[in-house]
Amino acid sequence: MTTSSREDLSDIQPGDWVDRRLPIAWRPYARLARLDRPVGIWLTLLPCWAALIQAAHGVPHLRTAVIFTLGALLMRSAGSTINDIADRNYDGHVERTRLRPLACGQIDTTQATVFLCAQLVLSGLLLLLLTPYTRLIAICVLPLVFIYPFCKRITHWPQAVLGAAFNWGMLMAWAEIGGHIPAGAVLMWFGAIAWQIGYDTVYAYVDVKDDVRLGLKSTAIFFGAHGKICVGLCYACAVSAWALGGWMLEMSSVYAVGVAVIAGHLAWQTWQLDLKRPAVNFGLFLTNVLTGALLAGAALVGTW
Repeated sequence: MTTSSREDLSDIQPGDWVDRRLPIAWRPYARLARLDRPVGIWLTLLPCWAALIQAAHGVPHLRTAVIFTLGALLMRSAGSTINDIADRNYDGHVERTRLRPLACGQIDTTQATVFLCAQLVLSGLLLLLLTPYTRLIAICVLPLVFIYPFCKRITHWPQAVLGAAFNWGMLMAWAEIGGHIPAGAVLMWFGAIAWQIGYDTVYAYVDVKDDVRLGLKSTAIFFGAHGKICVGLCYACAVSAWALGGWMLEMSSVYAVGVAVIAGHLAWQTWQLDLKRPAVNFGLFLTNVLTGALLAGAALVGTW
Protein backbone atom coordinates (compact mmCIF):
# COMPACT_ATOMS: atom_id res chain seq x y z
CA MET A 1 0.00 0.00 0.00
CA THR A 2 1.37 3.40 -0.89
CA THR A 3 1.14 6.40 1.36
CA SER A 4 -2.02 8.34 0.59
CA SER A 5 -2.09 12.07 0.14
CA ARG A 6 -2.88 14.35 3.04
CA GLU A 7 -6.35 14.94 1.59
CA ASP A 8 -7.09 11.22 1.63
CA LEU A 9 -6.61 11.14 5.41
CA SER A 10 -9.78 13.16 6.07
CA ASP A 11 -12.30 10.98 7.89
CA ILE A 12 -15.18 12.61 5.98
CA GLN A 13 -15.38 11.98 2.26
CA PRO A 14 -17.56 14.52 0.38
CA GLY A 15 -19.98 12.85 -2.01
CA ASP A 16 -20.58 9.79 0.16
CA TRP A 17 -24.02 8.35 0.95
CA VAL A 18 -24.73 11.11 3.48
CA ASP A 19 -24.36 13.77 0.78
CA ARG A 20 -26.22 11.72 -1.80
CA ARG A 21 -29.19 10.49 0.21
CA LEU A 22 -29.90 12.71 3.22
CA PRO A 23 -31.54 16.14 3.26
CA ILE A 24 -29.03 18.95 3.67
CA ALA A 25 -30.31 19.83 7.15
CA TRP A 26 -29.74 16.27 8.39
CA ARG A 27 -26.23 15.78 7.10
CA PRO A 28 -24.24 17.52 9.88
CA TYR A 29 -26.07 15.51 12.55
CA ALA A 30 -25.49 12.21 10.75
CA ARG A 31 -21.79 13.06 10.69
CA LEU A 32 -21.81 14.17 14.34
CA ALA A 33 -23.27 10.76 15.22
CA ARG A 34 -20.63 9.06 13.03
CA LEU A 35 -23.31 7.26 11.01
CA ASP A 36 -21.08 7.74 7.97
CA ARG A 37 -18.13 6.17 9.83
CA PRO A 38 -19.63 3.18 11.65
CA VAL A 39 -16.32 1.54 12.56
CA GLY A 40 -16.48 3.09 16.05
CA ILE A 41 -19.99 1.77 16.54
CA TRP A 42 -18.85 -1.75 15.65
CA LEU A 43 -15.85 -1.45 17.95
CA THR A 44 -18.22 -0.55 20.79
CA LEU A 45 -20.88 -3.09 19.93
CA LEU A 46 -18.91 -6.28 19.23
CA PRO A 47 -17.21 -6.57 22.66
CA CYS A 48 -20.61 -5.86 24.21
CA TRP A 49 -22.12 -8.72 22.23
CA ALA A 50 -19.27 -10.96 23.40
CA ALA A 51 -20.09 -10.12 27.02
CA LEU A 52 -23.81 -10.67 26.47
CA ILE A 53 -23.07 -14.13 25.04
CA GLN A 54 -20.74 -15.02 27.90
CA ALA A 55 -23.18 -13.77 30.53
CA ALA A 56 -26.09 -15.69 28.97
CA HIS A 57 -23.79 -18.66 28.26
CA GLY A 58 -25.28 -18.74 24.78
CA VAL A 59 -27.32 -16.49 22.52
CA PRO A 60 -28.91 -13.78 24.71
CA HIS A 61 -32.62 -13.00 24.67
CA LEU A 62 -33.54 -10.96 21.60
CA ARG A 63 -35.04 -8.13 23.67
CA THR A 64 -31.82 -7.74 25.66
CA ALA A 65 -29.67 -7.88 22.53
CA VAL A 66 -31.75 -5.19 20.82
CA ILE A 67 -31.63 -2.87 23.84
CA PHE A 68 -27.86 -3.17 24.14
CA THR A 69 -27.37 -2.75 20.40
CA LEU A 70 -29.41 0.46 20.35
CA GLY A 71 -27.64 1.62 23.51
CA ALA A 72 -24.21 1.09 21.95
CA LEU A 73 -25.29 3.04 18.87
CA LEU A 74 -26.70 5.94 20.88
CA MET A 75 -23.89 6.22 23.42
CA ARG A 76 -21.16 5.93 20.80
CA SER A 77 -22.93 8.68 18.86
CA ALA A 78 -23.36 10.83 21.97
CA GLY A 79 -19.70 10.37 22.87
CA SER A 80 -18.72 11.47 19.37
CA THR A 81 -20.89 14.57 19.67
CA ILE A 82 -19.30 15.46 23.02
CA ASN A 83 -15.87 14.95 21.48
CA ASP A 84 -16.63 17.22 18.52
CA ILE A 85 -18.02 19.95 20.78
CA ALA A 86 -14.93 19.83 22.98
CA ASP A 87 -12.53 19.75 20.01
CA ARG A 88 -14.32 22.25 17.77
CA ASN A 89 -11.41 24.72 18.00
CA TYR A 90 -8.82 22.02 17.22
CA ASP A 91 -10.46 19.88 14.55
CA GLY A 92 -10.22 22.54 11.86
CA HIS A 93 -6.42 22.44 12.16
CA VAL A 94 -6.10 18.65 11.84
CA GLU A 95 -6.15 17.14 8.36
CA ARG A 96 -8.22 14.11 9.40
CA THR A 97 -10.91 16.13 11.20
CA ARG A 98 -11.01 19.44 9.29
CA LEU A 99 -14.32 18.62 7.54
CA ARG A 100 -16.30 17.77 10.68
CA PRO A 101 -19.53 19.79 10.98
CA LEU A 102 -18.53 22.00 13.90
CA ALA A 103 -15.00 22.53 12.61
CA CYS A 104 -16.15 23.80 9.22
CA GLY A 105 -19.16 25.77 10.49
CA GLN A 106 -22.03 23.66 9.12
CA ILE A 107 -23.72 23.90 12.54
CA ASP A 108 -22.96 25.84 15.71
CA THR A 109 -22.31 24.72 19.27
CA THR A 110 -25.90 25.37 20.40
CA GLN A 111 -27.31 23.10 17.70
CA ALA A 112 -24.79 20.37 18.54
CA THR A 113 -25.65 20.65 22.25
CA VAL A 114 -29.37 20.28 21.57
CA PHE A 115 -28.60 17.22 19.45
CA LEU A 116 -26.49 15.80 22.30
CA CYS A 117 -29.34 16.29 24.76
CA ALA A 118 -31.67 14.37 22.44
CA GLN A 119 -29.15 11.52 22.23
CA LEU A 120 -28.80 11.36 26.00
CA VAL A 121 -32.57 11.44 26.53
CA LEU A 122 -33.05 8.50 24.15
CA SER A 123 -30.26 6.61 25.93
CA GLY A 124 -31.93 7.32 29.26
CA LEU A 125 -35.24 5.96 27.97
CA LEU A 126 -33.50 2.71 27.03
CA LEU A 127 -32.17 2.44 30.58
CA LEU A 128 -35.74 2.32 31.86
CA LEU A 129 -36.02 -1.08 30.18
CA LEU A 130 -33.11 -2.49 32.20
CA THR A 131 -32.74 -3.50 35.85
CA PRO A 132 -31.99 -0.88 38.55
CA TYR A 133 -28.53 -2.41 39.06
CA THR A 134 -27.72 -2.08 35.36
CA ARG A 135 -28.92 1.52 35.39
CA LEU A 136 -26.56 2.29 38.27
CA ILE A 137 -23.64 0.73 36.41
CA ALA A 138 -24.58 2.70 33.28
CA ILE A 139 -24.69 6.03 35.10
CA CYS A 140 -21.19 5.43 36.46
CA VAL A 141 -19.69 5.68 32.95
CA LEU A 142 -20.96 9.22 32.29
CA PRO A 143 -17.97 10.98 33.92
CA LEU A 144 -15.61 9.06 31.64
CA VAL A 145 -17.66 9.99 28.56
CA PHE A 146 -17.51 13.70 29.39
CA ILE A 147 -13.90 13.72 30.63
CA TYR A 148 -12.35 11.87 27.70
CA PRO A 149 -12.28 14.72 25.13
CA PHE A 150 -10.24 16.86 27.54
CA CYS A 151 -7.75 14.13 28.50
CA LYS A 152 -5.62 14.70 25.40
CA ARG A 153 -4.82 18.15 26.79
CA ILE A 154 -3.40 16.85 30.08
CA THR A 155 -2.22 13.24 29.66
CA HIS A 156 -0.60 11.01 27.08
CA TRP A 157 -3.12 8.28 27.96
CA PRO A 158 -6.50 9.48 26.67
CA GLN A 159 -6.81 6.11 24.90
CA ALA A 160 -7.05 4.36 28.27
CA VAL A 161 -9.97 6.56 29.33
CA LEU A 162 -11.65 6.03 25.97
CA GLY A 163 -11.13 2.27 26.24
CA ALA A 164 -12.77 2.14 29.65
CA ALA A 165 -15.80 4.12 28.42
CA PHE A 166 -16.04 2.42 25.01
CA ASN A 167 -16.25 -1.04 26.55
CA TRP A 168 -18.42 -0.24 29.57
CA GLY A 169 -21.27 -2.12 27.95
CA MET A 170 -19.40 -5.35 28.76
CA LEU A 171 -19.89 -4.67 32.47
CA MET A 172 -23.50 -3.64 31.91
CA ALA A 173 -24.17 -6.89 30.06
CA TRP A 174 -23.16 -8.93 33.09
CA ALA A 175 -25.06 -6.65 35.45
CA GLU A 176 -28.23 -7.13 33.38
CA ILE A 177 -28.05 -10.86 32.71
CA GLY A 178 -26.08 -12.18 35.66
CA GLY A 179 -27.13 -9.70 38.31
CA HIS A 180 -23.46 -9.30 39.30
CA ILE A 181 -20.09 -8.66 37.64
CA PRO A 182 -17.68 -11.57 38.23
CA ALA A 183 -13.91 -11.18 38.26
CA GLY A 184 -13.63 -12.94 34.90
CA ALA A 185 -15.92 -10.35 33.32
CA VAL A 186 -13.81 -7.52 34.74
CA LEU A 187 -10.72 -9.19 33.29
CA MET A 188 -12.41 -9.38 29.88
CA TRP A 189 -13.12 -5.65 30.20
CA PHE A 190 -9.48 -4.94 31.08
CA GLY A 191 -8.49 -6.93 28.01
CA ALA A 192 -10.76 -4.78 25.87
CA ILE A 193 -9.16 -1.64 27.32
CA ALA A 194 -5.66 -2.93 26.48
CA TRP A 195 -6.86 -3.82 22.98
CA GLN A 196 -8.30 -0.35 22.51
CA ILE A 197 -5.13 1.35 23.74
CA GLY A 198 -3.34 -0.67 21.07
CA TYR A 199 -5.62 0.00 18.12
CA ASP A 200 -6.34 3.60 19.08
CA THR A 201 -2.60 4.22 19.27
CA VAL A 202 -2.35 2.94 15.71
CA TYR A 203 -5.11 5.42 14.85
CA ALA A 204 -3.33 8.22 16.72
CA TYR A 205 -0.20 7.82 14.61
CA VAL A 206 -2.28 9.20 11.72
CA ASP A 207 -2.60 12.52 13.61
CA VAL A 208 0.74 12.64 15.38
CA LYS A 209 2.23 15.59 13.42
CA ASP A 210 -0.90 17.70 13.83
CA ASP A 211 -1.23 16.80 17.53
CA VAL A 212 2.37 17.80 18.28
CA ARG A 213 1.87 21.10 16.46
CA LEU A 214 -1.30 21.82 18.48
CA GLY A 215 0.21 20.79 21.82
CA LEU A 216 -2.09 17.78 22.26
CA LYS A 217 -1.05 14.45 23.78
CA SER A 218 -1.56 10.79 22.89
CA THR A 219 -0.02 7.38 23.43
CA ALA A 220 1.38 7.63 19.88
CA ILE A 221 3.38 10.70 20.89
CA PHE A 222 4.41 9.05 24.18
CA PHE A 223 5.52 5.79 22.54
CA GLY A 224 7.28 7.62 19.72
CA ALA A 225 9.62 5.42 17.69
CA HIS A 226 8.88 2.47 20.00
CA GLY A 227 5.24 2.37 18.94
CA LYS A 228 5.41 -0.99 17.22
CA ILE A 229 6.72 -2.74 20.34
CA CYS A 230 4.31 -0.91 22.65
CA VAL A 231 1.27 -1.68 20.49
CA GLY A 232 2.36 -5.32 20.40
CA LEU A 233 2.57 -5.36 24.21
CA CYS A 234 -0.92 -3.87 24.48
CA TYR A 235 -2.27 -6.57 22.18
CA ALA A 236 -0.43 -9.25 24.15
CA CYS A 237 -2.02 -7.98 27.37
CA ALA A 238 -5.44 -8.03 25.71
CA VAL A 239 -5.07 -11.62 24.51
CA SER A 240 -3.76 -12.75 27.92
CA ALA A 241 -6.66 -11.07 29.75
CA TRP A 242 -9.22 -12.57 27.36
CA ALA A 243 -7.68 -16.04 27.71
CA LEU A 244 -7.63 -15.94 31.51
CA GLY A 245 -10.99 -14.17 31.75
CA GLY A 246 -12.61 -16.77 29.51
CA TRP A 247 -11.16 -19.57 31.62
CA MET A 248 -12.53 -17.92 34.79
CA LEU A 249 -15.94 -17.66 33.10
CA GLU A 250 -15.82 -21.39 32.31
CA MET A 251 -15.68 -21.09 28.56
CA SER A 252 -15.18 -24.42 26.79
CA SER A 253 -11.83 -25.47 25.29
CA VAL A 254 -13.01 -24.31 21.84
CA TYR A 255 -12.82 -20.75 23.18
CA ALA A 256 -9.04 -21.12 23.40
CA VAL A 257 -8.95 -21.76 19.66
CA GLY A 258 -10.83 -18.52 19.07
CA VAL A 259 -8.41 -16.59 21.29
CA ALA A 260 -5.49 -18.13 19.39
CA VAL A 261 -6.97 -16.86 16.12
CA ILE A 262 -7.32 -13.38 17.67
CA ALA A 263 -3.69 -13.55 18.80
CA GLY A 264 -2.59 -14.40 15.27
CA HIS A 265 -4.61 -11.56 13.78
CA LEU A 266 -3.24 -9.00 16.26
CA ALA A 267 0.30 -10.28 15.69
CA TRP A 268 -0.20 -9.71 11.96
CA GLN A 269 -1.44 -6.18 12.64
CA THR A 270 1.62 -5.42 14.74
CA TRP A 271 3.94 -6.81 12.08
CA GLN A 272 2.31 -4.63 9.40
CA LEU A 273 2.40 -1.43 11.46
CA ASP A 274 4.51 1.30 9.87
CA LEU A 275 4.84 4.41 12.00
CA LYS A 276 5.81 6.55 9.01
CA ARG A 277 2.88 5.62 6.77
CA PRO A 278 -0.41 7.10 8.11
CA ALA A 279 -2.56 5.47 5.43
CA VAL A 280 -1.25 2.02 6.37
CA ASN A 281 -1.94 2.69 10.05
CA PHE A 282 -5.48 3.84 9.32
CA GLY A 283 -6.13 0.68 7.34
CA LEU A 284 -4.82 -1.46 10.21
CA PHE A 285 -7.06 0.40 12.64
CA LEU A 286 -10.09 -0.52 10.51
CA THR A 287 -9.20 -4.24 10.64
CA ASN A 288 -10.00 -4.24 14.35
CA VAL A 289 -13.66 -4.62 13.47
CA LEU A 290 -12.60 -8.17 12.56
CA THR A 291 -10.89 -8.49 15.95
CA GLY A 292 -14.15 -7.59 17.67
CA ALA A 293 -16.08 -10.05 15.52
CA LEU A 294 -13.57 -12.78 16.37
CA LEU A 295 -13.99 -12.02 20.08
CA ALA A 296 -17.78 -12.33 19.83
CA GLY A 297 -17.35 -15.52 17.81
CA ALA A 298 -14.93 -16.96 20.36
CA ALA A 299 -17.43 -16.21 23.12
CA LEU A 300 -20.17 -17.99 21.18
CA VAL A 301 -18.18 -21.17 20.48
CA GLY A 302 -16.92 -21.03 24.05
CA THR A 303 -20.46 -21.70 25.26
CA TRP A 304 -20.72 -24.98 23.33
